[in-house]
Amino acid sequence: MTTATSKQPMRPPCLSIVLAGTVALFSVTQAVAETMCRPTLTFEQARFSETRGQQRLWNAVLAVDASNCATTAGRFYVNFVRLKEMAPDLLFSEEFAWRPERIQISMEFWLDEAVQDYWLGYVAMCPCPP
Repeated sequence: MTTATSKQPMRPPCLSIVLAGTVALFSVTQAVAETMCRPTLTFEQARFSETRGQQRLWNAVLAVDASNCATTAGRFYVNFVRLKEMAPDLLFSEEFAWRPERIQISMEFWLDEAVQDYWLGYVAMCPCPP
């Protein structure tokens, strides 16, 4: 003897559930994005030091406006194009730390090297003040 069982076909989730999930995800993403800020870093001055041995220091002074950050320090990168006698130009990045107001950064270069160009690379985000 066989009995017939009635099986309901699987239905896809309601469109309203999918839409509600999408709106919730967007809201969370928006809230997280609004709580992160970045400091403003500006180069004020850059120069090479006097030669010491076969090296010299490239120094730069940066103004740091961290008024939109709840932290007092963070990381950033400076991108460089280095020129060298008898070698190809080299593009590279160096990581530094910022703190509010003014900072000085420096890099060591050999006597036959020069900085053709430099600019701010990535500046890490910081939490916004409440």
